[in-house]
Amino acid sequence: MAKTYFTEDHEWLRVEGGIATVGITDYAQEQLGDLVFVELPELGKKLAKGDTAVVVESVKAASDVYAPVDGEITEANTSLSSDPSLVNSAATSDGWLWKMRLADESQLEGLLDEAAYKAHIG
Repeated sequence: MAKTYFTEDHEWLRVEGGIATVGITDYAQEQLGDLVFVELPELGKKLAKGDTAVVVESVKAASDVYAPVDGEITEANTSLSSDPSLVNSAATSDGWLWKMRLADESQLEGLLDEAAYKAHIG
């Protein structure tokens, strides 16, 4: 069964079988406003925690989305190329950004669960 984690930078990860699906939270998409462009990562790209993985552009601003853990990109949500608004309408489901193979699952221990994330955003 998949387990969901959150970061203080407003990303979510749904982890199953060593693969994390990553996106931004509803809170983040509300702060950004309507997305108009998503720059997706290259397949096979290796990321260290904190590296810029994706750039999202909204009517308000451009924002980097960082890798929450170390890993390798296995898939990008190409639907966002033609319809970036999926991130606004379905941030935690169809609006996911990328999938990555985890390099070190122990890094998940430093992330937040849903209750801790909700407390973080107040």
